[in-house]
Amino acid sequence: MEKTTQTFQGNAFYNTVHINDTFTVEDFSEEHELMASTVDSFVEQEVMPVLPEMEKQQFQPSVDLLKKAGELGLLGVDIPEDCGGLALDKISSVIIMEKMAKARSFSVTYGGQVGIGSLPIVLYGTKEQQQKYLPDVMTGEKIGAYALTEPAAGTDAVSIKTTAYLSEDCQYYVINGEKQFITNSRFADFFVLYAKVDGEKFTVFIVERDTEGLTIGAEEQKMGLKGSSTASLILEDVKVPVENVLGDIGKGHRIAFNILNIGRHKISASCVGSAKRALELAVNYVTERKQFQRSLADFPLIKEKIAVMASKLFAAESMVYRTAGELEKGAQFGKEHGIKFHQLLKNYAQECSVNKIFASEMLDYVVDEALQMHGGYGYISEYEIETLYRDARINRIFEGTNEINRVVAASTALQAEEGFPAEREIEGRQSDRLDYEWSLLHLLREITSLIVTYGKEKGVHEDQQMQALLADLIKAVYAVESSLVRVEKQILHNHKNTEQSERLVRIFTLEAVSESAVRVLLEMKQSGENVLLKTTELLDKVKQSDIDVQKEKRDIADNISRNS
Repeated sequence: MEKTTQTFQGNAFYNTVHINDTFTVEDFSEEHELMASTVDSFVEQEVMPVLPEMEKQQFQPSVDLLKKAGELGLLGVDIPEDCGGLALDKISSVIIMEKMAKARSFSVTYGGQVGIGSLPIVLYGTKEQQQKYLPDVMTGEKIGAYALTEPAAGTDAVSIKTTAYLSEDCQYYVINGEKQFITNSRFADFFVLYAKVDGEKFTVFIVERDTEGLTIGAEEQKMGLKGSSTASLILEDVKVPVENVLGDIGKGHRIAFNILNIGRHKISASCVGSAKRALELAVNYVTERKQFQRSLADFPLIKEKIAVMASKLFAAESMVYRTAGELEKGAQFGKEHGIKFHQLLKNYAQECSVNKIFASEMLDYVVDEALQMHGGYGYISEYEIETLYRDARINRIFEGTNEINRVVAASTALQAEEGFPAEREIEGRQSDRLDYEWSLLHLLREITSLIVTYGKEKGVHEDQQMQALLADLIKAVYAVESSLVRVEKQILHNHKNTEQSERLVRIFTLEAVSESAVRVLLEMKQSGENVLLKTTELLDKVKQSDIDVQKEKRDIADNISRNS
């Protein structure tokens, strides 16, 4: 069994790509579409009317909404059937997160409940713990929260100071410490909380709200997401029963890292949803707004903005759902081989980190441009884009900063025995329409492979600047490849939107590889002649492009405006 776990290859950077087996948005089943529609209706009919009240830090609507979400089954998607859950596929979970993003602050409340607040129990809890907590989590009768961060331990989570010592009668652990920035803390019924047993062994506990010695601090006054609860926890001689230890003593880091992997992917889906909303608001505004006797949507610079926003969003969406499909394959593999899903999650750390970096930075770009397109009105709080702009900023910090995620993505490649393969087998292509774009990607992959080899030889594990560049190259490779595979699949199946998708992927590929190549030339002059020669070859290939970029962008924007 252990051998099967070790030989399972979940990492999409190293395996052969089968176009027909790669999941895309266009592969949604009727059940997926129904789930998306259910969430859309829930947000529109239940959340949006009370959102202004929630933004004033009135949290009772959040509690009520979680119960309503429970009635629709939206809290039980990842919960096992024997605990009353739906145990749906990973794709459904991602769809819900994307669609829930329109609920703004409530999407964070919801994510805390179905994600980091309960998944540790789903994946690592004993049967007794699951039966005790999960049925009520599924209905919203109990609300969970995740307590890892401390005043002096953010990104460096394993340096926490909270301690747990076993009582003399061996019935309790006595916990002392402080937690900070805890989502859902104002109304949570239990906390998945990290502490060091005997001051050394990183361990997870389930701590109930009414436990003596546990105090909830004042609500934080935040830049954005004002309708979500964020507060500190103070633990003074808090007695937690030994049966509330989650997982093994001293193995809490495994739980933390795997839960973060899932959280990073869920945040990526949420970023896609928020970006879609921002683009929708922006396009609607510039279509209706007139200056100089013309609609703003008719101006070339506005068309440029719309096209670039849409191309980045297309890439992010392609990445997120491709990764969801890979996670679902992993879950099915685990069922077939008797392996628990959490044992396979480490195989997806690189994809989850790269998804989170790209999607959160894509969202920041999109909301910034969307606000700019609103002009002065975008700065006024009664316009939704103002709130979206403020709310978006935290995503580059949530679930590990983008800086630490870059280190994760780069370190994974540097530590892999096979390095980063320069060649990539793509099976199922039946069209030559994107041959040029594939050739650009191939050169970018070769450059990335050479830099990984250079990094392994030189031992650059402490060179964070190089790691950041390497992570961005890996991110670009995955984003371009995911987008190309998606469009190839559309071509294969004669999808109705293929022409627009081809425009989007051509623009995104050209800009992503050009930016990457220029950065390599500027920052990696020391990496050897092979890297510089290959990078020059890539830039020469870009110069050979016969794509009319400005026309493509105008056509993309016009198509979006017509359908807005």
